[in-house]
Amino acid sequence: MLKAEEGVNLSWVGGHDNKGDRILGFLPFYHIYVLSFTRRSAMIVMSKYDLEKFCSYIQEYKITLAYVVPPVLLQLEKSPNVNHFDLSSLRMMSSGAAPLTKELVEAVYQRLNVPIKQGYGLSETSPTTHSQPWDSWRSFVGSVGILLANQSIKYMSEDGDEPLAGETGELWIKGPNVFRGYLNNPEATQNALTCDGYFKTGDVGHEDKHGNCYITDRVKESIKYKGFQVPPAELEGKLLSHPEIEDAVVIGVYKPEQATEVPMAYIVLSKGIPGDVAKEREIVGWLSARVAHHKRLRGGIKWVDEVPKSPSGKILRRILRIRAQEKKPPLEKL
Repeated sequence: MLKAEEGVNLSWVGGHDNKGDRILGFLPFYHIYVLSFTRRSAMIVMSKYDLEKFCSYIQEYKITLAYVVPPVLLQLEKSPNVNHFDLSSLRMMSSGAAPLTKELVEAVYQRLNVPIKQGYGLSETSPTTHSQPWDSWRSFVGSVGILLANQSIKYMSEDGDEPLAGETGELWIKGPNVFRGYLNNPEATQNALTCDGYFKTGDVGHEDKHGNCYITDRVKESIKYKGFQVPPAELEGKLLSHPEIEDAVVIGVYKPEQATEVPMAYIVLSKGIPGDVAKEREIVGWLSARVAHHKRLRGGIKWVDEVPKSPSGKILRRILRIRAQEKKPPLEKL
């Protein structure tokens, strides 16, 4: 029954009619994406992701629908090679697996004129909990959509209190789709589930007056600067709008002399742009003019050739945290 419900949750509400549609499959099928086959549409499968192959498949097979992750959208927005392909058959894309900023959605839409919506969920929630309808995606760019049927949600503060409507908190979700616990790990189960059945997702966000959820951070990834919460995803979204930045990730590094964490960025520059002290000062100043005082890059910038990511598109911040803790320079390629 859950799988049947999930198939409905994954439907392209407001757009997908199963008539002549073709889906491009390249994300791991051992994740939720195997359920794409339930749509009864033609599926063109890539053996391995590559941007130029991705674009050539869309052009050759007249792909109309694609499930993507933020790193793919970043390439579609930044790479000049995209101009060499005809992507006009593509009607819509749906992004998941990691937070997608409003800035990136707008940039890709402006370039390709393809609607991009988001969804949200976890393995522990079987998995989808939120989804954007296609007929309203443009009105709430940056949102993961509304809570799906038969679930309830709370946004909880660090102190375990429920904040006022619209304020930020950790998402706690309850419903028949929520798992019963981790196999042979009662301690993890006790930490994840409340006595009244709510699952603590570890994700931070807020809800607008229309019921749309906006994911801003992970509880464990939030940077605490002198009592202020600094969401890395927000800073990354701003940095990625810089014309000379190809990719970026922000982590917190502890500064003993200040007795606090400060934001530090790992940045991939566009080809031919030198990563030097002058460029660091320029980008730090550029970002400072666009964010609140406590969100500035007080930890500076490290230049890298690649940001480490999982096969499903999640940023592997732990690798960069380990490098920062060891006080070693980052690898040229991670």
